[in-house]
Amino acid sequence: MMRSRRLRAATALLPFAALAACAVGPNYHTPTIVPEAKQPFAEGQARTMLSGQPLPDKWWEMYQDPALDRLIADAFAYNTDIRQAAANLHRARAALSEQKAGRLPTTSVSAGYDRVRVGADSESSGTSTTTVGATGTTGAGGTGSTATTGTTGATGTIIGGNVSHYDFNYFQTGFDASYEVDLFGRVTRSIEAARADTQAAQAALDGARISIAAQVAQSYADACGYAAQADVARQTAALEGRTRDLTQRLLDAGRGTRRDVDQSAVLVEQANAQVPQLEGERRVQLYALAALTGRTPSEVDATAAQCRAVPKVKTIIPIGDGAQLLARRPDVRQAERTLAGDTARIGIATAALFPSVTLAGSATLGAPKIGNIGKSASFSYSLGPLISWSFPNIAVAEAQIHEARGTAEGSLAAFQGTILTALKESEQALARYAAALDQNAALGRAEAAAADAENLSQIRFNTGRDNFLNLLVSQQDLAQAREALAQSDAAVADAQVSLFKALGGGWENAPPIAYASPGAEGGNKSVLGVSKP
Repeated sequence: MMRSRRLRAATALLPFAALAACAVGPNYHTPTIVPEAKQPFAEGQARTMLSGQPLPDKWWEMYQDPALDRLIADAFAYNTDIRQAAANLHRARAALSEQKAGRLPTTSVSAGYDRVRVGADSESSGTSTTTVGATGTTGAGGTGSTATTGTTGATGTIIGGNVSHYDFNYFQTGFDASYEVDLFGRVTRSIEAARADTQAAQAALDGARISIAAQVAQSYADACGYAAQADVARQTAALEGRTRDLTQRLLDAGRGTRRDVDQSAVLVEQANAQVPQLEGERRVQLYALAALTGRTPSEVDATAAQCRAVPKVKTIIPIGDGAQLLARRPDVRQAERTLAGDTARIGIATAALFPSVTLAGSATLGAPKIGNIGKSASFSYSLGPLISWSFPNIAVAEAQIHEARGTAEGSLAAFQGTILTALKESEQALARYAAALDQNAALGRAEAAAADAENLSQIRFNTGRDNFLNLLVSQQDLAQAREALAQSDAAVADAQVSLFKALGGGWENAPPIAYASPGAEGGNKSVLGVSKP
């Protein structure tokens, strides 16, 4: 009989199980990207310093600078922004595991013991009020006694010749289980949304790596650039100092004027005045490098502090094309995965319009004596579906559906905007890089011409064939040309880094995040006390 009841209950649930594969709401499909977005870059087709080859994973290795390689490796391991993005990914993965658990039944195990007293007239006790097989002894004063029923093992108290109540033990253990039948795909869509959120968090982590690598490279290049500009200022001051000394000797010999000496001194001090500012900016970038690599400002990298020349890429830069760009940039992938998750949430909201069916069952073992637990007489069970439905008031559910659709429409626009932004930033970076190279080449030629002119003016002045004013002008031109070329070298490096960042490379094959304090490599060690949670 029990088996037949179970079979009938299971048969009644078959129609619901047949619907379990149905998932309401729109099925997500990746939006189509127009072919124009996948074409070669417009700025890169007529440039000999660029190629259509794919961008390498570790673009910073093109500089062939071991110090830069180490700094970026340290940043990948210890940078706080990267660690925060990694923590967000860890949280998203945990949320996905939570949603996947919705496909499993919810279970609980219980055990208990009760000491029960039931009045003799109570029908809810389930205990016979007869005194068959009872034995008792007269209590104090002959007014009461106790009796034990032969059927339940309960002990009764007799007052005035009648049983007033029963006391007995009851031992119980049970197992409960419930399972939501995913009739309309609420659980399925929840898993889809959580999985998309996890993939978006992974893309955000990759994007953080790109940003940090670019910041490290840029701060390192700027620190080297400011050091180079400071050296140029010192060289200019030394050159003009020699001219000042010469004019002073001419004045002492009666061939010059005080004005010539003073004008030379002005140029010397103007060059000297640039050095503190440039050195200050160099230290600013070194402090930025320390923070980017997870160190305090007092732990400035010793190798970076010694850099005096701007790093340069000595080979043709591979940039790929639009299709490779969109496949590589993490922000495009993050926007697409966000759209997928928001589309799945439309299905979650739509499922609220339909009934929710939960299968619930329990099995219980209970007996007055613990030794009877497990016998057939102690077993009881229950099994059946629980149906809940917010009907006919579905206004809230419909509003949530419209809200979810609006969010998905916004995510679609954001995804399309991210594609346009990626293409725009890449073309802009290519244009700025090409312009920086052209400017640098012109300034290089100008510096060479200014140096030649200054050398000729110095020879003519020393032999008395030219006046001091011409020499002064030529030295000013040389100082300005050198300063402009040094600034241009730094601008080229910044434009290169901006180009690499726009192309979206650098996150592939990233090293694992270190949760211990940075090691002593390079003479630095963090005092932040970072440890794995």
